[in-house]
Amino acid sequence: MQHTHSQIVDGTTKETIFMLEHPPIYTSGTSAKQSDLINKGNIETIATGRGGQWTYHGPGQRVYWPLLDLSTREKDVRKYVFQLEAWIIQTLACFSIDGQRREGLPGVWVVRKDLNQPNRVDKIAAIGVRISKWVTMHGIAINIDPDLTAFNGIVPCGVTDGGVTSFADLGHIVTMPELDMASQTCFNQVFETE
Repeated sequence: MQHTHSQIVDGTTKETIFMLEHPPIYTSGTSAKQSDLINKGNIETIATGRGGQWTYHGPGQRVYWPLLDLSTREKDVRKYVFQLEAWIIQTLACFSIDGQRREGLPGVWVVRKDLNQPNRVDKIAAIGVRISKWVTMHGIAINIDPDLTAFNGIVPCGVTDGGVTSFADLGHIVTMPELDMASQTCFNQVFETE
């Protein structure tokens, strides 16, 4: 990611998106509090340069790292995060999942109507970005079918009034390639790329 970022800054390569699926790992962003790492167990931890707090990455979760040159788009960090959320919300809609924003809490959330708890919202996708020289790094993580119990080892994104969910937890069986196809279409719609 760092190497590609440097190449985009230098103008020697085009914008790109990395698609990843990590082994089990807890990552901390620049706002992470050590007290929010509750019980890491055998899961490795790593500090990253992205914004945000603690999150879990692991098998069954799709991570997208868009490396975009905002100097050729619009130099607006809030707009970029808003666009990332729109991208996720549109992608979820392709699978009949109603994703929502929460004021002041980056990421995408789902109201748990399936649990008959209309006031409960669980996070289905996290956002943590870094922007250097107006080129973006890191990105989003969408829960398809990760081990949701791993989130019990942290206070995910520092939020205590919501849980974490996934496509599978909501009863939607989706493969990574299916998600990737939908997300590519929705990315092009949100970011207006060729």
